[in-house]
Amino acid sequence: MNRQMEDAAEPRGARPEAVQAAERQHAGPQDAGQAQPARPAVSVILPARNEQGAVGATVRRLREALPEAEVIVVDDGSTDATAQQAEQAGAVVLRRPYGMGNGAAIKAGARAATGRVLVFMDADGQHDPADVPRLLARLDEGYDMVVGARDGASQASVGRGLANRLYNRLATWMTGHPVLDLTSGFRAARASRFREFLHLLPNGFSYPTTCTMAFFRSAYPVAYLPIRAARRVGNSHIRPLRDGIRFLLIIFKIATLYSPLKLFAPVALGFWLLGLGNYAYTFATSHRFTNMSALLLSAGVIVFLIGLISEQITNLTYRRDT
Repeated sequence: MNRQMEDAAEPRGARPEAVQAAERQHAGPQDAGQAQPARPAVSVILPARNEQGAVGATVRRLREALPEAEVIVVDDGSTDATAQQAEQAGAVVLRRPYGMGNGAAIKAGARAATGRVLVFMDADGQHDPADVPRLLARLDEGYDMVVGARDGASQASVGRGLANRLYNRLATWMTGHPVLDLTSGFRAARASRFREFLHLLPNGFSYPTTCTMAFFRSAYPVAYLPIRAARRVGNSHIRPLRDGIRFLLIIFKIATLYSPLKLFAPVALGFWLLGLGNYAYTFATSHRFTNMSALLLSAGVIVFLIGLISEQITNLTYRRDT
């Protein structure tokens, strides 16, 4: 009776269906006429490192937007008052003894979360907690993950904006689906789907790329929702010199996570064409088959075979026993 009165008093239609469905599945049995505490439907995970200037306000706004949600702040070895600010604002804080990386914090939060839907966002004030219900509402439309896609004005710099455009176009070509923001860290996903790929996620900053390509590769529907990201509070933890090379590797990771032959086959074809062109030239001028022609043709064969092996490894990576 108490449960019925609570349900009648609460306007369920005002909340996204993803939240309601998760609550129904998590509702525990009643014991002696009293309902057991229900596990949260949504878990919001915020990786944080030295974010004392923004994490408290972000958590408080989250609590206002989603009072029933579980809010987890993963303190990635902060040396300031990040953990204290998050706890005072009402978040569950997971402390790491030292900095392990953004991706490592995401994995720790995903393992600790109890909600059926996981929401990932930054703790530096860039992402608006008011957009979380919009992500959840889009999730109701049959998607397994919804990503907040930043507009051009939300990019941290011109250089990073151009790099993100390159990543988006490459990912779109690889997957055959529009990818509007490959590197956005603001997303909502079904927990059961997301946890399938925890072993693939790196410990660094490129976890969104890996996650997105893994969902596409496994034929889990992904949607994008336009958002406006604010300027972060405090200094960025991305270092252009150190992380620039890592971000260049994202291009190769995109290919190897989805379909390696789409990358290796064109490269192999280029070597073959160069080898044939060099052979045609040397044969026409000196009637010889040179070592350079043999090297280029051999390189084409080797690259193609590496692509075939990579394709098989990728298939094994995503294989699941059903």
